[in-house]
Amino acid sequence: MSEAKKLEWNVSGMDCASCVGKVTRAVERMPGVSEVSVALISEKLTLRLVPDTTPPERIEDAVKALGFGIAPKGQTAPRKKALVLPGTPAGTDDHDHDHDHDHADHDHDHDHDHDHGGHDHSAHSHDDPADRGKSWYQTGKGRLVIFTGALLAAAWVVKLLLPGAVAYWAFIAACLIGVAPVARRAFAALRMGQPFTIESLMTIAATGALFIGAAEEAALVVFLFAVGEVLEGVAANKARDGIRALANLVPKTALLVEGTATREVAAETLEIDQIVLARPGDRIPADGEITEGTSGVDDSPVTGESVPVTKGPGEAVFAGSINTEAALRIRVTKAAEDNTISRIIRLVEEAEEARAPTERFIDRFSRWYMPLIVALAALVIVVPPLAMGADWQTWIYRGLALLLIGCPCALVISVPASIASALSSGARRGLLMKGGAVIEAAANVQTVAFDKTGTLTHGRPAVVDVVALNGTTEAEVIRLAAAVEAGSSHPLAQAILRRAEGVELPQATAARAITGKGVSAEVEGRALTVSSPRHAVEQGALTGEAATRATALEDEGKTVAVLYAEGGALGLIALRDEPRDDAAGAVAELRAMGITPTILTGDNPRTAAAIAESLNTEFRAEMLPEDKLNTIRDIAAHGGVMMVGDGINDAPALKQASVGVAMGSGTDVALETADAAILRDRVTDIPATIRLARATMANIRQNVTIALGLKAVFLVTTLLGITGLWIAILADTGATVLVTLNALRLLRFNPEKQG
Repeated sequence: MSEAKKLEWNVSGMDCASCVGKVTRAVERMPGVSEVSVALISEKLTLRLVPDTTPPERIEDAVKALGFGIAPKGQTAPRKKALVLPGTPAGTDDHDHDHDHDHADHDHDHDHDHDHGGHDHSAHSHDDPADRGKSWYQTGKGRLVIFTGALLAAAWVVKLLLPGAVAYWAFIAACLIGVAPVARRAFAALRMGQPFTIESLMTIAATGALFIGAAEEAALVVFLFAVGEVLEGVAANKARDGIRALANLVPKTALLVEGTATREVAAETLEIDQIVLARPGDRIPADGEITEGTSGVDDSPVTGESVPVTKGPGEAVFAGSINTEAALRIRVTKAAEDNTISRIIRLVEEAEEARAPTERFIDRFSRWYMPLIVALAALVIVVPPLAMGADWQTWIYRGLALLLIGCPCALVISVPASIASALSSGARRGLLMKGGAVIEAAANVQTVAFDKTGTLTHGRPAVVDVVALNGTTEAEVIRLAAAVEAGSSHPLAQAILRRAEGVELPQATAARAITGKGVSAEVEGRALTVSSPRHAVEQGALTGEAATRATALEDEGKTVAVLYAEGGALGLIALRDEPRDDAAGAVAELRAMGITPTILTGDNPRTAAAIAESLNTEFRAEMLPEDKLNTIRDIAAHGGVMMVGDGINDAPALKQASVGVAMGSGTDVALETADAAILRDRVTDIPATIRLARATMANIRQNVTIALGLKAVFLVTTLLGITGLWIAILADTGATVLVTLNALRLLRFNPEKQG
């Protein structure tokens, strides 16, 4: 059998989680389709499809029949109607939109700005992508609200001016015309095996109300339903604005340097190794490396770092950063689809698919909630009249009102709306979390384990002492140690090499790393090793007074490297890596939040103790990568643990932790290996990330309370006859809007603020 291929579409018009459910269930039943994923905020449908089973066109037709716009990723949807499935309602209103492709709706990797052909505004009230940026009354949904509102107003005018019978028929006409597009969507869903949708409940309730003579109220309910959908669409688009704002940071054009001249080109066409010019005040058009010029670069749009940093030749810059002072020539190092902002957008969008356990539970709950309410409504309609001789019309009315409370929209969107807002809010501040599962885990963290070098410290240790032994000189110790370390990228090796700059180094051969302990090589005919004092003692190379001297240096909080040959130690090199300025403050914030900070380091116990004491944190020293992994596993057995590292080393420990956080300025590994990433090298962003996660989970709890609380209240008042049809529809759409607006508060949440 052929292997399934991954396909992706952009789907427009999804306002709430029930829309996601409708699309998912319609598509997943088709032959050859698997791994269906529908993302509400990023408006994407992805799935795997076995070739020669279901044609992709049939998938598109099924989505269109439900009333949504759809176009393959990277393509523009046809303006005219595509093929329609047998028995599904075809569109009747071909709006020919004039598309001005607005930058706010475009990013290099996610094509949100398509014209979705076959999009039928008369058949439904969902968004068209062309509606973005327009006022509500200019959108397809808005036009439907105005139309149904006008019908209702006209019916009321008729009621005032003409006898009762004529007015009654005017309300029936207003109701039928308004409910027709809703009914068509309901029948389309029914044909795809989805009887329990808000459209079907709405259609039954409106039709039932007409039959019991409540035409005026039925027309009002249809109008309120249309208003609710407009409000839902506005709220959903607000939640998407965070991602669109990120895409908006990269300029559309770039000044490409060609010899002595420059030419304006589209930024998305830039290729690696091309040179671009960034003038003062310009946004930098691509990730790159400065080749000429020195200027202040404002990285705040990308990392949230508020103070411009002076950068010069050889230093990296991000697409979207602002050049503040002088002209820069920049060599492009990443294509548009791989630049830091595109990667952040991709991570935020993909994070929607990593659903939180709470979200999965609510999704399961909602699947039986709606059928249960429908069954309860049926019992309310038939039991009192049959068992107690109650009035049929009264109980039919109450049962119909109960139907409108049966849609779990507000409940289902309560989690993804909060998570989408949190992801956008975090991304603006350089705090990236890969989905709801990560947010939920971060909110429950009780211990934070820090890698020391490059995380709590600057990661640029410097040689501060050189001790020559056994007849060597300090210069000789540095020369030979640098030769051994020449091929290493370890921070300590780099420090020794920096100290040896300008010195001619001898050739080293047969170099090999001693995992977690040091490195050895053959230099000038001698087998030399640079290692930790502990390893040198084990090998019998560090004894007596030399060992005492090494211990004394470690007691001063320095890291010691021993250079030794077969005959014994040739010298000691003491290095120190200073803690970051904000490390102590970050640890204090964590303790104030009830979280235990600890350091896991491969360094010696005395150096680790000196750093830990200055930061007021616990520590574990002389740890190999497997020791860190086991320690994380042990800590995790007693509660949530967050591991913070540089995203390159300690990968096993980062994966083992409840949440692995990579610190680093947008490096490939930092963005991809861990569950979360800190784009600014600020330790205080760790407590900020946890605060954001905790605020998100609190917001979710509020949303679930609002959704279920309103349903429960109106369930009781409906059964008691206190509230009727129009209040029931307000309970549904009102709860959805309230929940979404509450979630949007997270966009303004400042996780750096303590308290």
